[in-house]
Amino acid sequence: METNEQTTGEELARLSEVRKVRRDKLEALKAAGQDPFQIVTYDQTHETGDLLRDFEALEGQTVRIAGRLMSKRVMGKASFAHVQDMQGRMQIYVRREDLGDDAYAAFKKLDIGDIVGVEGIPFLTKTGEKSVHAHAVTLLSKSLQPLPEKFHGLKDMDLRYRERYLDLIMNPEVKDTFKMRSQIQGILRRVLLEKGFLEVETPTLHMHATNAAARPFRTHHNTLDIDMVLRVELELYLKRLIIGGLDRVFEMGRIFRNEGMSYKHNPEFTMLELYQAYTDYHGMMDICEELFTTVSREVKGGYQITYDGTEIDLTPGWTRLTMIEAVKKYSGVDFDTIQTDEEAKAAADKAGIEYNDEQKRGDIINLFFEEYCEEKLIQPTFIYDYPIEISPLAKRTKYDPRLTERFEVFVYGREMGNAFTELNDPVDQRERFIEQAKKKNIEGEFEIDEDFVYAMEHGMPPTGGLGMGVDRMIMLFTDSPGIRDVLLFPTMKPLDNDKKVEKVAETPAEAAPVAPEKIDFSNVVIEPLFEEFVDFETFSKSDFRAVKVLECEAVPKSKKLLKFTLDDGTGVNRTILSGIHAFYEPEELVGKTLIAITNLPPRPMMGIDSCGMLLSAINKRGEEEELHLLMVDNHIPAGAKLY
Repeated sequence: METNEQTTGEELARLSEVRKVRRDKLEALKAAGQDPFQIVTYDQTHETGDLLRDFEALEGQTVRIAGRLMSKRVMGKASFAHVQDMQGRMQIYVRREDLGDDAYAAFKKLDIGDIVGVEGIPFLTKTGEKSVHAHAVTLLSKSLQPLPEKFHGLKDMDLRYRERYLDLIMNPEVKDTFKMRSQIQGILRRVLLEKGFLEVETPTLHMHATNAAARPFRTHHNTLDIDMVLRVELELYLKRLIIGGLDRVFEMGRIFRNEGMSYKHNPEFTMLELYQAYTDYHGMMDICEELFTTVSREVKGGYQITYDGTEIDLTPGWTRLTMIEAVKKYSGVDFDTIQTDEEAKAAADKAGIEYNDEQKRGDIINLFFEEYCEEKLIQPTFIYDYPIEISPLAKRTKYDPRLTERFEVFVYGREMGNAFTELNDPVDQRERFIEQAKKKNIEGEFEIDEDFVYAMEHGMPPTGGLGMGVDRMIMLFTDSPGIRDVLLFPTMKPLDNDKKVEKVAETPAEAAPVAPEKIDFSNVVIEPLFEEFVDFETFSKSDFRAVKVLECEAVPKSKKLLKFTLDDGTGVNRTILSGIHAFYEPEELVGKTLIAITNLPPRPMMGIDSCGMLLSAINKRGEEEELHLLMVDNHIPAGAKLY
C-alpha cells in the first residue's frame, strides 16, 4: 500500500511508475476521443446480489451490471475477470470473438480498480460458477491509483480507518457492518414512530456548554460575533419541546465531546435521546428493552447473540437491580446498613477502595459499583436508583431522598443507555445547575442555561427520558471490538506533511527526497523512571514486548501522568502509567504500537499499580528536553518479543 510509512524507496519508485502508466493510458483514451470521465450514466438492469439470487430465472437473458474490476486473467483469446458492486462480486467471461478485436484489446488494457459496465448473458461455467458471458465491456471511470497488493490487501487498521474507501473496496465484510448500521438505525426510528414519538432536529451549535461532565468544542459565529459550542448533549432542547406540548419526541444525531479517544470513545458519535411526558424511568426501561430486543430479533433472527466470543441472551425480561442491591450481590457490602459518610469511608478503607475527602456516601456506593459490579454485568441488566451525588439532574426517589430515579443498562460490562425520571422543578433545577458548576466547572467549561430554566418555569409535565449510544449498540450487534469499526470516518490524527507529499508524488523524479530531521544523539539518555525500583540484575532480564494502546487517558490530579490500557498479547489488558503528558496528548497515542518492559514489579503511582515501563528516550537540546516514545510498525502483533 503506497501510503504505508514503511514503504521502501524501491517500492515507491515502482508505484510511481504504475501511476505514470495509468495516466498514460488515460491520455491515450482522451486522444482517441474515448475519455471515460465524459460518460455520465450506465443503464444497469441488476446488481450482483440480485443477479446471483435470481440466477436461474435470468439464464439466457441479457443483463447489464456495473462495478469495480477486482481481478483479470487474460488467456489469449478469452479472459475471466471479477466485477464488484455494493452487493458483491460477479465473474465475467470475455472472448475476443464476442467483443471484436479492438474492444477486446481495450479490455486487456483495463487496470484493476477501473469502473466498468458489462452487458452479457448469465451462464454457469464448467466448474459451476455463476458468471456473465460478456458481449460488451464499457470503461466508465479510470482508476489512476493502484489498489493495495492482492494477497496482503489492506490490513493495517490505522490505514483502514483513515482510508475507509479502500477498506470498503478490499474488505467486503466491512460493507456488511455499515449496512447493518443503517438497518439498526432504521429499526430504532420505526419502533419509536410506531409508539407515537415525533422525530425532531435540534441545533448543533449551542450558546452554552450545559453538561459539566463533558468538555465542548468551541467556535465563533462571525456574523453575530459570539462564541458558541458544538453540542455535547441533546437533552435541554428536547425538554423544551416537552414543555411546549410535544409529549413524545426523539432525536438521533451527532454530538461532540472534546475529550480523549479509545476503542469506546470518538470525539463525535451518534446519540439517541427520547423524552415522553407522563411516564417515569420504569417506562423508559420498557422502551429501552423493546428497542434492543426488536433490533436483535430483526437483524440477528432471535435473542441469542455472540459478542467477542461470549454468548449473550437478550430474551425479554431483563434483570433489574438497584445499585445498592448490585453492590451487595457482588461485593457483599450492604449499604442499606451504612448510613453515614464516615461509615461508607470505613467500608471503602476495609475494601481497599480509594476515595477523596470530598466524596460522600453516594460517591462511595458508586466506587464500589465500579470496582465490583460493572465488569460482571455481561447479560443485559438494568441498574437503577442511583445516588444523588452522581445524578444531579434526576428526581429523587420517594423512599429515600439520597437516591434518584435513574437507571443505566449494561450489556457485556458496558453501559449502553442512561435514563431518568426527569427533574421538572425549575427552582430545584437551577440550584442543581449551580452546584454542578461549583463542583465541576474548570476554565469556564460549564455554563447555566438560564433560558432553559425560564422555559421550565412555564411548567414541564412529569417526564421520562432515555439516552442511548447508538454506536455502542451497533458494536454489540456487529461484534465489532471498537467504535472506529462502526464509524465510516472516525476521527484520526492527520498524516505528517512529509507523508502527504510522498503520497501525491507521481514519479521518482517528482518525488523529491525529504531530508530526515537531524537529531543530535550524543545527549540521548534513557528515562530513569525505575532506577529506584529495579536493580541491574533485574533490568538485565527485562522482557521487551510490543504492546498496542487500547486506551490512554490523563490521570486525575496529575499534570504529568498518562494511564495506558495495553494489549500485550496475553489476553489480559495491562495498565502502565508514564509521566509523558507534557509531550503527548492521550488521543494521539490510541492505536499505536509501543515497546514495553513487561516483567518489572508493579510500581504504585497515584494509587494505581503501573505494571511495566514504556520505553522512551530523552533528547536534550541545550536547556530543553524532548521525549520520544519508541513506536514501531503497527503490523507487529501485540506480545511480539524483541531480541
